[in-house]
Amino acid sequence: MRFSRIGSIVCASVLAGAATAPAFAASPYDGLWHVTIVTKTGSCEPTASSTLTVTDGKISAAGANVSGSIGREGLVRVSINGAYANGQLNGNVGSGKWNGASAGIPCSGRWEASRQ
Repeated sequence: MRFSRIGSIVCASVLAGAATAPAFAASPYDGLWHVTIVTKTGSCEPTASSTLTVTDGKISAAGANVSGSIGREGLVRVSINGAYANGQLNGNVGSGKWNGASAGIPCSGRWEASRQ
């Protein structure tokens, strides 16, 4: 799998939150978010970014099957298509770690998000 696809998956999944967390109407993290991922290890592309929508604590992104939600405390924990991300949102910003693979070779790094 090429990194551009992994980048899109990770960006889409970074804000999805823990699947076990209850969904909240009018989540404090609802809105548009700009997410940037940076590869620290592996053969993936160095960076990728995307704008995502969070509604009622759930994330949506065109072309990505994202499940889960963001907890009221901003905890982000998600898995999608073999890519994983976790971290914390606080107010209008957030950050954390991600990992996945490109052509079977592990990649990992950091992500940052800011509300638009």
